Amino acid sequence: MSQIVLLIVAVVLLLHGLIHLMRFTTYWQLAEIKELQYKTTLLNGRFDVGDAGIRVYGLVWLVMTAAFAVTAYGIATHQPWARPAALATVLISLLVTALDWQAAYAGVVVNLVLLLAFWFVPRLAGN
Repeated sequence: MSQIVLLIVAVVLLLHGLIHLMRFTTYWQLAEIKELQYKTTLLNGRFDVGDAGIRVYGLVWLVMTAAFAVTAYGIATHQPWARPAALATVLISLLVTALDWQAAYAGVVVNLVLLLAFWFVPRLAGN
């Protein structure tokens, strides 16, 4: 049973990371995604970071894509470093998605669900 749970978590981590890639492409204006409009503000328009700032923020989303992919691999293959790395990745993603709440509220929810998985599934929490 726990193997199935680990694989499900790994798939959710990977998919969540791929969604981070969508925000990167939007902030770098590499693609137009109807639901994800380009903007230069964070915190629901309260903080304008400009074009350069939003590109840096977009790079953070790209790094998160890679982090989710690596941790998904680690969870699926039972690497000893994977559980702490996945927990750190989810916590950082929670911060990144919260900064863009208007567009990324679903990501906040996914991050919270993943944190609950770490809480309720002792094997995932490293216990």
